[in-house]
Amino acid sequence: MLSLLNNNTISMKKFYFLTAVLFFTTISQAQTINFTDAVFKSKLLEANDNSYIAQGKNEEKIKIDVNSDGEIQIDEALNVYKLNINFSNISSIKGIENFKNLHILDCGGNLLSALDTSGLNNLTELYCYNNKISNLNLVDVQNLEVLQCHSNVFNELDLRGLKKLKSLNCGYSNLQKLNLSGLTNLERVDCSNNLLAELDVNNASKLVYLKVDFNNLVSLNVSGCIALETIVCENNKLTSLNLNGLVGLGSLLCNNNQLNDIKLEGVIKLFNFKCENNQFKSLDLTPLKGLTYLYCGFNNLEELNLTGLSNLLTIHCENNQLTDLDLSSVNYIYDLLCYNNQLITLNLKNGSPDSQLLFGLNPNLKFVCVDDSQLDYVTQLIGFFGLTNCVVNSYCTFTPGGKFYTINGTSKFNVDNNECEASNIVFPNLNYSITNGTLKGNIISDLSGNYMIPVGEGTHIIKPNLENTNYFTVSPESLSVTFPTETSPVIQNFCVSPVGNHKDLEITILSMIPARPGFDAGYKLVFKNKGNQVQSGSVTLDFNDAVLDYVSSVPNLTSQATNKLVWEYINLKPLETREINLTLNVNSPMEKPAVNINDRLSFNALISPITGDEKPVDNSFALRQIVVGSFDPNDKTCLEGDVITPELIGEYVHYLIRFENTGTYPAENVVVKDMIDLSKFDISTLVLTKASHPYVTKISEGNKVEFIFEKINLPYDDANNDGYIAFKIKTLSTLKVGDSFTNDANIYFDYNFPIVTNKATSTFKTLGTEDFEFSNYISLYPNPAGDVLNITSKENIDINSIKIYDVLGQLVIAVPNAKLASKIDVSKLRTGNYFLNIQSDKGTSSVKFLKK
Repeated sequence: MLSLLNNNTISMKKFYFLTAVLFFTTISQAQTINFTDAVFKSKLLEANDNSYIAQGKNEEKIKIDVNSDGEIQIDEALNVYKLNINFSNISSIKGIENFKNLHILDCGGNLLSALDTSGLNNLTELYCYNNKISNLNLVDVQNLEVLQCHSNVFNELDLRGLKKLKSLNCGYSNLQKLNLSGLTNLERVDCSNNLLAELDVNNASKLVYLKVDFNNLVSLNVSGCIALETIVCENNKLTSLNLNGLVGLGSLLCNNNQLNDIKLEGVIKLFNFKCENNQFKSLDLTPLKGLTYLYCGFNNLEELNLTGLSNLLTIHCENNQLTDLDLSSVNYIYDLLCYNNQLITLNLKNGSPDSQLLFGLNPNLKFVCVDDSQLDYVTQLIGFFGLTNCVVNSYCTFTPGGKFYTINGTSKFNVDNNECEASNIVFPNLNYSITNGTLKGNIISDLSGNYMIPVGEGTHIIKPNLENTNYFTVSPESLSVTFPTETSPVIQNFCVSPVGNHKDLEITILSMIPARPGFDAGYKLVFKNKGNQVQSGSVTLDFNDAVLDYVSSVPNLTSQATNKLVWEYINLKPLETREINLTLNVNSPMEKPAVNINDRLSFNALISPITGDEKPVDNSFALRQIVVGSFDPNDKTCLEGDVITPELIGEYVHYLIRFENTGTYPAENVVVKDMIDLSKFDISTLVLTKASHPYVTKISEGNKVEFIFEKINLPYDDANNDGYIAFKIKTLSTLKVGDSFTNDANIYFDYNFPIVTNKATSTFKTLGTEDFEFSNYISLYPNPAGDVLNITSKENIDINSIKIYDVLGQLVIAVPNAKLASKIDVSKLRTGNYFLNIQSDKGTSSVKFLKK
């Protein structure tokens, strides 16, 4: 009985033990995760604290198989917060649903055909790119913020419920539809390289980046996406794009569409705009003040407005239909491609040295406007591109290119030595020198006394320069201006006041209509009061009445005699200039005496009073004129003639430059450019005499003088198409008898090639053959002379004869007993210029003197 009991007890104990073992074995098997893909399981088992396969809560690298049993239990899976199994040839990640704490999963670059994220409620980032997924279940991942599922094969993508989604990349996936409604937290979307026909991200107010290129989009709605900074919608079928109100948009890439309309109102931050290969006919980009990079080539552009876009660096507008391109607002052009257009004009005048400029294949290009500093470089490019009919200069505008500051004001004449007031008369043609310590130049004010000087940054010294510093003073004497420290424009008026009592008159004869045999010739006698006292007197013109007949004059003559015309004037004010317009008829070859082509006509003008005049030498003026047959209406003439007496070495010679619009349309602007030979002339002495129209004179680069007739609108009809500029300039005192000086001018009518005038050449020669220097042997005084001219010998010289000739070369006095003569009676000579000729044992010599 006892034995049986003991055996039963033992049996029961074995039973309970076996039951317990079986129970714990079952529990253990229930905690182990079953993976259908051995490759996936193997990848998980590789995780350790030296790899980035798995990371824990604090982003520390962890081993998933903590107990090293070769299996993954559920409690071990719960330790994983970030899992990276990309590019591991995994076909299935079934079992991933047990990783309940997973926040970030990267399973990209595998062989997955489906992905079920059920149970992964904590998942915030999912990277399943570069697989073969056709079915993506995202139902339970409502905390998802980042989804990178590009390069798969699904046709649709269900994103409903993913209200926290911020970043989406679903490109390269054959998507035909994409519904982003309700995803108000989206910041980045890339759905490029799909089959989408439309996309609506309306009111995605946090969206910063949108990439939808290489689709079939015919419409794109981004209204309300006020945070958008980048849109890439290239290679679609868009015909219009409304981006109004996208105030944060910085980069827009819409190449290769069918766009013909784009709205960019309020898109003030756009700096990168690519719209190549579309259907645009015109683009007005003026509101895009921050635009830096523009690519709009391969369109149908006929108009491109870039006014005010100072920040542009790159401009590609090649292969369009543009006829005009104005880049004067652009501060610096780093890269310009505008080849293969229909350009006629190109404005590159922007005040900076531009870099790459490619504007070839524009066979109609006629004019390129550049800064003076770029002139040589662009001229070389014109030659390289073979644009033989293209003009290059800076005359499209007469203000500097780029950013500049201005100094302007008026010069007034203080007649009564009181303070200058607005009612005071103007002081015209005041010469201002400008220097910044490195560069120097001059601006001459206009006839109204107004000046405007454009300058760049830095300190600039402005100083007015008077022709006669003994007659006047200027206040202030100079002006120092620093930009941008001072506000532009700086306005500074200058007040010119008389000093003492100075009388100084001058007169010039201008040939306005050339002398031709049998035709009327036109002349202008210009006389000026250079002194500071009011004067009255007369103007006399001596001419050869035998070959010239008086026709008319304005004003009318006061008196007329053989070979002499006289006009009286009264109250010629200081600085005042008046003129007499005179018409004379030239004898024909059939008259007696005959006048033929290449004959010479001589005129001598005199303005009185001479007594008391500070500089009587310019009270008279001798014009030497060659009779012509036909003539070029654009020419340059030295009014003293081609042969000039040595007395004018170091003195003023006078030039007249005439121009005529022979085109078929009014010339808006005319510029006469004269390069002064500094080896023959003193450019600081250049003084304007007269001009046909209002003008401004600019002197730069040491010897370049530009007479600028801005907005002259010179007609083209023969009665009104003429203009001229006259000036005087001193020859250098170092010149000598036998020296010649040659000068021509370039005349620019708007954007046409310059007309180059004839070369006006003059040579210093004595009358006849000069055998000795007159002043070395003989003194002649006073000059100007009154009734008596004194003559004395300074060296041993044996005088044989003394003769006096007028300016027409006619003998008027032969002095008897020349060897003994010390005084010559010239009282019967009329006022004017004469030449005294001496024959001696030293040879022949002559000198000019003035009879008062």
